[in-house]
Amino acid sequence: MMRWKLPVTQQETITCYDDLGNPKTHGPEQRYVSPTTGICRKLVVQAVTPFGKSEVAISNHTNQASKIAIWLLANSPIRGWIIFKWIVVWFWFTLKLLWTVLWLLAQYFFLIDLADDTGEDTDVYNTGYYKSYARGFQGQLWAARSSMEHSSRIIEEGEMDIPTHTLYPRLLIIRDPIRNEWIPCADHDIIIRTKFIAISYRAVDAFTRGPDQETEKAQFTEEVRAAVLGQKYDAYWLDLECIGETPSEKNRDLYCMADVYRGAELTLIMLGKSAAGENECWRGWGERVWTMPEALLSPRLCYKFRDRDVVTPLSLFELANLAYTNYDVEQAIINAYSGKDPLERLERLTLLKSAIWRRGTAALAPGVAPPPPKLDAIGEKSVTSGAYKAERVYALMGFFEHRIQPNRSEDDLHALVRLSMANDNDRIAERMVSMLPSTITKSACWYADDDFYNAKLWDIQPEIQVAGITENGALVVDGCRAAAIRWKDFPEVAFVTTDSLRRTIIGFVPYLSWPTLIIGIGILMISRVGGITLIVIGLVLLIMSPRLFVFSQSGRIVSAQPWFIGVKGVLSIKEVEKHLYGGARGHFPRMYFTPSGSQFSIPERGMERGGSLRQYDYAKLADSGPDAGHIFTLIDTCSSTMYYFRAERPPTVCIFTGREGGLGRFVLCSEKCGINELHKESVLRMPTEISQKMELCGWLALG
Repeated sequence: MMRWKLPVTQQETITCYDDLGNPKTHGPEQRYVSPTTGICRKLVVQAVTPFGKSEVAISNHTNQASKIAIWLLANSPIRGWIIFKWIVVWFWFTLKLLWTVLWLLAQYFFLIDLADDTGEDTDVYNTGYYKSYARGFQGQLWAARSSMEHSSRIIEEGEMDIPTHTLYPRLLIIRDPIRNEWIPCADHDIIIRTKFIAISYRAVDAFTRGPDQETEKAQFTEEVRAAVLGQKYDAYWLDLECIGETPSEKNRDLYCMADVYRGAELTLIMLGKSAAGENECWRGWGERVWTMPEALLSPRLCYKFRDRDVVTPLSLFELANLAYTNYDVEQAIINAYSGKDPLERLERLTLLKSAIWRRGTAALAPGVAPPPPKLDAIGEKSVTSGAYKAERVYALMGFFEHRIQPNRSEDDLHALVRLSMANDNDRIAERMVSMLPSTITKSACWYADDDFYNAKLWDIQPEIQVAGITENGALVVDGCRAAAIRWKDFPEVAFVTTDSLRRTIIGFVPYLSWPTLIIGIGILMISRVGGITLIVIGLVLLIMSPRLFVFSQSGRIVSAQPWFIGVKGVLSIKEVEKHLYGGARGHFPRMYFTPSGSQFSIPERGMERGGSLRQYDYAKLADSGPDAGHIFTLIDTCSSTMYYFRAERPPTVCIFTGREGGLGRFVLCSEKCGINELHKESVLRMPTEISQKMELCGWLALG
């Protein structure tokens, strides 16, 4: 008889390794590295509304005596039948006081160690530092900043022999006046003495890919030669004819293309046929990747339509009006290169990057900026025909002092990091790490084109350095200060309040209740009056002890053990104070909202700087809308500040990466233990001084 069984489904597993190289296999659930043991563990998240196995109700390790005392004061014993529960709770509170007295006596007379050795964070003392992140990057770099480091990047033959700059083209097309022929010339002595015109064009205006492609290229070349002769020149540079055939020649020609246009006497812009519409010709030319650097680097410009003989001189300002559609950015670039309104170097390069990234290639329509991790832009000119995916970066690098060697195997991300490392003063990649883009990509999360806080690249002062990039696009950074974020519950936080002799004395009185009561009972047989007096005093102190205890715990927090504590959902200030400090009564605020540090921050408009209480309602509304389940609360006990933020997953690591606008930039990351990377979930603006409470760590990979 055949028995039917349910099919066995194999669950997905992930293998990660600890610092000693020991493997550990687990499921695909979110994990984190324990800051106390360094072991990879399943992440348990406390939530306002728990959902699923990995979420639990909010709990805390606040001093239990403080919580019981608050309950006793908040609930009247004469209300209904609660008197019996109140008496039981009160008796339990008094036993807590007795246990404290016995523990102190045991420590003093018998030196008994009653410390907890369960491995949990139960010791309450102020170390002055956040819990450190106990894991670093383990792996190999695809491209490293230092030549002393090993790089797994495959270096193409002859790549390292390419010169960094050149004063003249490798090849020119020069007219032989005797034979009246145009011939390619690679003679160094002839080229350096020859004035030439550089040609800028759009491939679709020159030829159409297909069976007639070569015929159309030849016709376009003849038109170029006629225009060059019309300008009284006998030499020109056109990539259709001057780009080499071998990989090393192509790399060099691409590498030094910026110097070709710098060295030309004139750049001739060859447009399509005006019959198709002049504006259309200009817009099409202006929306390609290479045409912007070709125009900006040229000393002089002129243009010609293919169906007209006239060649017209052109200024950069006229060019901007005719060819460029993103007026604000491109006008600023034109002003900078014309000398009218100079920009700082980094600002100019950032605007150039933004303008070039919007331009189209053969694989992408003009104006479409794809997500950085998926850039497969292949150029439409022969210089990049089917070979270079990092076309945008190679077009941009002509504006940089130090350039990188082109490589067919890299995409825009890898090339951009290599370009940033080569030009360390600009530190573009380091600045991007600190930015919060409108969309954080699943891979290469460090990349940013914009910032939620409206900061520009040049506004950010990085505090980290890029050490290299991995093969899958993760940025490896050095010099990070990192701290772990606690999600499972609220720990008991060691804190110090303002000095008060009255609170100190009153706080000591409840602990005298039991000794007074016991001594009174002990001397009752010797002195009846004295014994009864002490017993009455002891009982009165026991009854008054909850109120006295709460008063002693009140006051303004002066310093507290630094903790980053996370909660899924939106908590109010009063709820956070209750979970942190037991809800001690007092008129001093213990937690504050950030005025400008998160996506939900709203500043007060009064005489003093502070965060508005309205951001609680703002975050609460967001948590009930489309972002429900992705709104989190972060509590920083060091600065006594609360932050509401949006993230796809709960971040478990906080990294200090830079400064901007008078505050620090702190990147909140989740962990991918299987590939030993961190993933940016959000960025907060927090007080810079708290970074000194975070310990330095080794290399980290942001991917």
